[in-house]
Amino acid sequence: MNLTLNETEIFASTGGRPFDPTGDVILFIHGSGQNHLGYMLQHRFLANRGWQVITPDFPGHGQSGGTPLSSIEDMADWLAGFMDAAGIKRAHIAGHSQGGLVALELASRYPARVRSASFLATALSIPVNDYLLRLAEHKEPKAIRAMMDWGHGATGHIHDHTMPGTSHMFYGSQLMAANAPGALFADLAACAAYTSGAESAAKITCPTLCVLSGQDKMTPIKTGRKLHQALGGELVEIPHSGHMSITEQPMDVNRALRAFLDVQRIPA
Repeated sequence: MNLTLNETEIFASTGGRPFDPTGDVILFIHGSGQNHLGYMLQHRFLANRGWQVITPDFPGHGQSGGTPLSSIEDMADWLAGFMDAAGIKRAHIAGHSQGGLVALELASRYPARVRSASFLATALSIPVNDYLLRLAEHKEPKAIRAMMDWGHGATGHIHDHTMPGTSHMFYGSQLMAANAPGALFADLAACAAYTSGAESAAKITCPTLCVLSGQDKMTPIKTGRKLHQALGGELVEIPHSGHMSITEQPMDVNRALRAFLDVQRIPA
């Protein structure tokens, strides 16, 4: 679906299904240099099980126009505006990587809008290596290749994908290259500057789930466990996944999300 927000045309995927904002809505939040395509397998899985799924491309990402946002806080406020524009009063939210930081801010700033929050391969903060920042700013293709290397576990590196004929790393590279030039650097800089995770986590009262990855080099599992300790809630660990769990081990992620979210469903 397409809508206009702040005079900018925004695209949001709805899992190939008509979207009803009054139903059980799951708002997915993509990570640095990503877009809605990263959640393709979660969309299909949950949309075909009665959920109203929606993932907007942030400005300058995927099929959305505009200029990339420059801070995690701005991204959270932008998502609240997106919910208004899409007619969504309340939603379950799920954020991967940078999207998890945005989910922290969204759930703490707008508690009445968030029914539950799921945090996928993320942490209270995501420090970014200076070398990666420089690559993203000046040599973006090399930064993308580096992130595909660091972002995948063992199965990703041997292209052992749950979807036959598909490569995690090639797919991820094409996805990231589809964003506007400079989007990756803006995202990574926003992550590097974000320091409010612990304070935001302390304000969150909705049900929470952390899904962490044992082979994660970008948000190591020990940092994810600190996020879980700050939030409480439920915890699932996927020992055989790297950082890109939503594409690398989608079945494990989907099972964890479904088990958690089914408990939160609006009674029929």
